[in-house]
Amino acid sequence: MPVNNIDHGHRPASESPIKRYCTDNFIISDRIPTFMFRFAGLPDKDYKLVILVRNDLKMGKGKIAAQAGHASVNCALSIKKKDPKMFDNWTSCGQAKVVLRVGSERELFEFKAIADAQGINNSIICDGGRTQIEPGTYTCIGIGPEECSVLDKITGELKML
Repeated sequence: MPVNNIDHGHRPASESPIKRYCTDNFIISDRIPTFMFRFAGLPDKDYKLVILVRNDLKMGKGKIAAQAGHASVNCALSIKKKDPKMFDNWTSCGQAKVVLRVGSERELFEFKAIADAQGINNSIICDGGRTQIEPGTYTCIGIGPEECSVLDKITGELKML
């Protein structure tokens, strides 16, 4: 029964030649149709999704994770519908996501305006106000997935969260 190690973005568990794999990604390839193995067509560029989180709200770690998750899912679903090739390229590259910080709602909307002007997929997240912050508060924005070089020109100067 052949087993394939499918790379989905994790670093190897160890640098040892014996354990160069992520322990959660073994697949019994006999049980998977051959059309699912599309490694020959990997994109020649890198792709990522950038999530910009408002640092001025002082959200807890769990709240930030939830808001970033909303942005990530919204962007992934919308790009899959609008541009399936871009979605495939991003997923083939490991679905990279980078979370950066911005200082205010105004800054969040400035980056939205830039993304909109360049035709880059984005999703701004407005919180329902059930836990830590007021209802209707804009917490973050997902931008992409897109080529890394394109997003770096827009968000390259921002700091990691």
